[in-house]
Amino acid sequence: MSTSVAVARAATGEDAADRRLGSHIRRLRQARGLTLVKLAEATDLSHPFLSQVERGLAQPSLASLRRIALALRTSPIELIAAAELPASAAPPVEVHRGDDGAISADFAVGTARMLAHGGRPFHPMEYEGCNSLAGEYFVHDEDEFVYVLGGAVHVELDGRVSTLAPGESAYYAGGVAHRWWSADCETFRLLIVKQQPRLTASLR
Repeated sequence: MSTSVAVARAATGEDAADRRLGSHIRRLRQARGLTLVKLAEATDLSHPFLSQVERGLAQPSLASLRRIALALRTSPIELIAAAELPASAAPPVEVHRGDDGAISADFAVGTARMLAHGGRPFHPMEYEGCNSLAGEYFVHDEDEFVYVLGGAVHVELDGRVSTLAPGESAYYAGGVAHRWWSADCETFRLLIVKQQPRLTASLR
């Protein structure tokens, strides 16, 4: 289990945090139109284990959480954030300085810091990476906005590559395949703002 998951569970009660994580995974799986069997196939995790995770009876490792996130077209940090606080407990105002109060976790090939808590309609994240290779594509149903905070970065959107410098940005609709990597083999930093997934259930 990652440090971020452990902190969230200690702060909010481990049983409640496990139930929130499991419930969020179940609703997101249903919204993506996947059965538990299909999710098991996509993640190479067992059907009984995933069933226990969704009921809050098992705690996925970070490696398993990565697999689940990829299959559900989301990120590990968004799943971790879902376990942290119920939507009703989100404060009306949040101010973050440094890394106080933000949730940090591995994300893709870099690290990300979630900058909002609870069930916000938008998921703002600060991402840092130094990968010089393009890596795998990411596709999700939600719109996303990327703003370059530091470094030079290649951003590929549906096969078209743009090189962005600090102060430049890209917006793309849900369903657009995307990935990014360093343009100069140095560290880059991004502000990513993603819509919250629609969690309307379509399957039992």
